[in-house]
Amino acid sequence: MDVPILQQGDVLIASVQSDLSDMQVTRLRDELTTLVGSSRATGVVVNVSGMDVIDSFTARLLRSIAEAARMRGAMTYVVGIRPEVAIALVHFDVDLAPLQTALDLDEAMHLLRQRRHRHASNGD
Repeated sequence: MDVPILQQGDVLIASVQSDLSDMQVTRLRDELTTLVGSSRATGVVVNVSGMDVIDSFTARLLRSIAEAARMRGAMTYVVGIRPEVAIALVHFDVDLAPLQTALDLDEAMHLLRQRRHRHASNGD
């Protein structure tokens, strides 16, 4: 099953419905990286609330989504990390930097709007 990706304004929203295989996570990274450029997105939100596990490979690919999107001009937020997944990530010292996290889609959209407003105010 592929991950549905919706566009809301200049933000791409990928909603992961269940745990993903390594191939599916890789395909998601490639698709999001391509879509950031073709849609001129300034934000990417990856909702992982459907994932019971985020292993080191998936964490690496999520970081790579953020890095590739940043190189193409978009900020990435991961939202919906389940409490037990967050505890496991901390326990195993999984580094998600440069990923930004937010509690949910609403918070991520709010943070992206704030960022857009700051950049517009600064003439960026």
